[in-house]
Amino acid sequence: MEPVFRSLEIAARLVVGATGTRISFRGLDNLPATGGAVIAINHTSYVDFLPAGLAATERGRRMRFMIKAEMEQVKVVAFLIRHTGTIPVDRGAGAGAYAAAVAALQAGEIVGVYPEATISRSFELKDFKTGAARMALEAGVPVIPLIVWGAQRIWTKDNPKSLGRSKIPVTVMVGTPIPATGSVAELDDAVRAGMSSLLDQIQQDYPAPAGAYWVPRRLGGSAPTLPEAKRLDEAELAERARKRAERSDRK
Repeated sequence: MEPVFRSLEIAARLVVGATGTRISFRGLDNLPATGGAVIAINHTSYVDFLPAGLAATERGRRMRFMIKAEMEQVKVVAFLIRHTGTIPVDRGAGAGAYAAAVAALQAGEIVGVYPEATISRSFELKDFKTGAARMALEAGVPVIPLIVWGAQRIWTKDNPKSLGRSKIPVTVMVGTPIPATGSVAELDDAVRAGMSSLLDQIQQDYPAPAGAYWVPRRLGGSAPTLPEAKRLDEAELAERARKRAERSDRK
């Protein structure tokens, strides 16, 4: 039954209702009714996990997400991690999280993974990490591409939040399962191609106001280009490193 997870599902639907967010789901039949699968999700927002997770709920499944281990420092989040099958990832030593994810997949769970690792400021697909492909190959389960579009309008990097009753439409599209075959590089390429195709389809059907911050530059928006976004990411990482060094020096 997983009462904590059930409570979160109810809370998520209440939040969606309170904000007027209109989530539409496409391709839900591509999520397996049973058995393990890696769900490869694009990452444009701090809240895109919610519509992705609700897609699994619509299919009668519960998605186990991988989350930054630092979040365990927040007591409420640590409680939720322990009671929802969430997999904390220590980026400095990720072997334990990787093994836990493979074990969950082999036990028949669906595990949500962000191949881009961090939010894409350009709202285009960034370079992928190979974890999703490696997990799928080791566990012998398919990778299922899943795209969330519109959540970047609610809360993303470098832009104001829109957490009130904004009635923002969000689309979730699930693609055809990709069998875990070939090399890591070959499977990774196939996953990227599948996600790119879905992203293009969603963007064709979604409004794209000229100059909007949440619209990719190639579609007439004002979002950073991929190279510009990469420079912003590098500057952010450098600033974090500087702050860590300062804290270390004070000790």
